[in-house]
Amino acid sequence: MAATIRRRLQRGAASTAVAALVLAALTASQAPGAAEAAAARKQKPAPPADTPIDGGSTYFTDRPPLHRPAPPRDTHGRGQGTPLGTGPAEAGLPATVLAAYKKAASAVGASDPGCRLPWQLLAGIGKVESGQARGGAVDAEGTTLQPILGPQLNGHGFARITDTDGGRYDGDLTHDRAVGPMQFIPSTWSNGGLGGTGWGADGNGDGKKDPNNVFDAALAAGRYLCAGGRDLSDQDDLDRAILGYNNSEDYLRTVLSWYTFYRHGTHEVPDGRGVLPVHRGDAGTSGGDRTGRTGSAHHDHASGAPGRNPGKDGSGTGKPGKGRPNQPGKPGGSGTGDTPGGTGTPKPQPTPEKPAPESPTGPARLTALERVGDKDLSATAGTEFAASPRVRAKDAAGKAVAGAPVRFALPASTGARFPGDATTVTVTTDKDGLATAPRLRAGDKAGAFTIRATAVGRTAPAVAFGVTVKAKPAPKADKLARTSDKELTATAGQAFAEDAVEIEATYQGKIAAGAAVTATMVTDDPKKPVENDKGPYFKDPEATGDDKDEPVRTLTGLTTDADGLLKLPKIYTDMHAGTFLLRLTTADGAVLTVKLKVAAPAGS
Repeated sequence: MAATIRRRLQRGAASTAVAALVLAALTASQAPGAAEAAAARKQKPAPPADTPIDGGSTYFTDRPPLHRPAPPRDTHGRGQGTPLGTGPAEAGLPATVLAAYKKAASAVGASDPGCRLPWQLLAGIGKVESGQARGGAVDAEGTTLQPILGPQLNGHGFARITDTDGGRYDGDLTHDRAVGPMQFIPSTWSNGGLGGTGWGADGNGDGKKDPNNVFDAALAAGRYLCAGGRDLSDQDDLDRAILGYNNSEDYLRTVLSWYTFYRHGTHEVPDGRGVLPVHRGDAGTSGGDRTGRTGSAHHDHASGAPGRNPGKDGSGTGKPGKGRPNQPGKPGGSGTGDTPGGTGTPKPQPTPEKPAPESPTGPARLTALERVGDKDLSATAGTEFAASPRVRAKDAAGKAVAGAPVRFALPASTGARFPGDATTVTVTTDKDGLATAPRLRAGDKAGAFTIRATAVGRTAPAVAFGVTVKAKPAPKADKLARTSDKELTATAGQAFAEDAVEIEATYQGKIAAGAAVTATMVTDDPKKPVENDKGPYFKDPEATGDDKDEPVRTLTGLTTDADGLLKLPKIYTDMHAGTFLLRLTTADGAVLTVKLKVAAPAGS
């Protein structure tokens, strides 16, 4: 017992020293007058309570090594350079992840220079939340190779947050999960996908806001940390920003320890070669595995159901950190009740429970996925598939495995999508070991592709489903008719009135929407009319230069609108007078002949 107490005392002292070092480093880096500027920023009104990024659940608790890396030889501004080379393994940051942190800090520095966001703070949070995206397991664009998901926020050990994004980000259609390298919950990233403004950001300029992309997630995290006019060179604002991510004193000390460690020097390592953390807080059900995936359960603070914080300092009950009541910009206000900013007596919180030992048929025993139902799937373009991909998870003995996450993925190049316009979804197997993907909708383009089902975090072989999207049958039209009986006339060398010819298409007496129609200026040969080489004509709308006035006497690709109507483009005339014929046809045999009368110019 004495040894245990001593270790705790030493750890507390080390944490205090870390906080002091961070404050000293930040104070030393300030330019003359920075203290006055910081004080001025503090006079700003406190921002409204915001949704925290981290709901205060489990996170990686690994600490930096005792021996810090040597200071970098090449520094850039405030001594925050990152030399290439070697050093302690824990000081190595994956190249793409490191680039994302620096790019985010630079962008925030340009838009909010008073915040003084150091990229090492993003690195400290990224280490604690996801182990730097599982050691840099990202593609060249910065998107994680596999989803990094927290546990299902179903109220069992964590907050209860029912699905807010239709499974678009977390692949879960019943409850939310934390997503990506910086562990955003969908409701925080995009305000529930209901059209509101969330913290989601486009950090790599590809036009998308993807929490699974480290560039996007790092920029969003940086903006969150700087919210409310914070100056992160001020210790109180720094603490407040970190506690806004996870309202736990132990979390604060862990992030600060990594932040300080990284400020003393880092080096770049190849993607996928970063050190993976292994230790987590023991609150709730982590939902993680030993591959380095974080088990953080982040939730919307407004739900009123905070997660359980790890640690043994009294902050593990969902209450905010000690000694920081009523801090502006910190979600939860005084933390003395369920209402943010309340002053009542704290309500008792349940004691964190360790997860029960995994059963012999639990997710860790999964060795194989087995296809269930149809091997191949097909649908017509623009419609839903009648059946969904389905697999059964099994262990080595052939028994069903319940509670195992299975990821269904389809190529982004296809037009097919799961609900929420998602190309990947993660489904947990039921008590019978079955995982069924949500309903899949075919795109508008015909073709074939493959859907792959993989066991998340396991090495079981993937299961492939062949998928075929058939082209839509062309709409039919067996009758064409003019919508007006007005005689069509023009003078030679001039044009007919705009939209002079409008027709209606029907099929078996019903409106024929989308029916293809061909328009041709033809001769008056009753036996075999052919394209006329004189008289009325169209112009090619896509032609340029000298070709834009060239006569076009046959138009294809014309289609009727939703009401079965078609207005022909403007019709021009040459210098020939007389009665000419316009012939309109469909593939189903409908024919309509329209007379066009061209009068000779006056005085000719």
